[in-house]
Amino acid sequence: MPRPQRIEYDGARYHVLSRGDRREDIVLDDEDRKRFVRTLGEAAVYAGWQVHAYCLMRNHFHLVVETPKPTLVKGMQWMLGTFTARFNARHKMRGHLFSGRYKAIVVDEAGEGYLRRVCDYTHLNPVRAGIVAGDEPLESYEWSSYPQYLKSARKRPEWLRVDRLLGEHGIRRDNAAGRREFSRGMEARRGEEDVEFRQTLKRGWRLGGEDFLDRLQERMAENSTENHDPRQVGEAMAVRASKMIEEELRRVKLRREDLGRMRKGDPVKVRLAERLHRETPMTLRWIAEALQMGSWRYVSFLLYQRRRKI
Repeated sequence: MPRPQRIEYDGARYHVLSRGDRREDIVLDDEDRKRFVRTLGEAAVYAGWQVHAYCLMRNHFHLVVETPKPTLVKGMQWMLGTFTARFNARHKMRGHLFSGRYKAIVVDEAGEGYLRRVCDYTHLNPVRAGIVAGDEPLESYEWSSYPQYLKSARKRPEWLRVDRLLGEHGIRRDNAAGRREFSRGMEARRGEEDVEFRQTLKRGWRLGGEDFLDRLQERMAENSTENHDPRQVGEAMAVRASKMIEEELRRVKLRREDLGRMRKGDPVKVRLAERLHRETPMTLRWIAEALQMGSWRYVSFLLYQRRRKI
């Protein structure tokens, strides 16, 4: 599959996952962990982020962030680069610390419950990993934003925004009673598993309602018109082409993962490739990767044969 494009727009929300290079550790002790959280806070201020949740693990981290301005890439580049430099200087090491490409799931900001799902998934990560035992409270894992949610506002980092998540949990006031209610709800959900989001984290790039893709496409098209930025135009077209693939696969009762099990020259793939080539500006290389059809030259040959038959 082609590498997913970075989709950025005003007010976008993301669930970000980044792992250590070759899945190696990104923190070695509590001092590293403190430095990571401090670097995250500095990145939030630098890029103007609103951080809703984070969880730092041994060899990866989860981050739920909202970008009032389209600064995800800018902020992530600064944060990963800065922490890598600090880690290497402290441990007298060189080279990459993080894997080359972080995962960024675009989260529907209009639908109900999507922010809560990604934040809860982030906060429950230590339970799923077996770090927090069954008889330990979730707040005992301190390298997460969850314990911060249980503190009073004056004791939290200014860059952590809690009102949106509390609101999606039905908690109207950020007071002691509301925080106790939040804690009881999270403890009750410790054993729950969001299978759909886990699959999205593995293979997908967005989490939202049925119309979320349409709204993403409109936002990207608007940004392209205003800024005349070729990269944004390309991103909008990639979203449109991906939607076309999903619609056609649904029509023939197939899923995206079925493409890998089908022949490279399967008639369904050829018909879809022909439509993509005709109705979108996507290259044959992009189409070949998206439909798992081998090389772009083979796709070109198949389309030539199809045109001769027609």
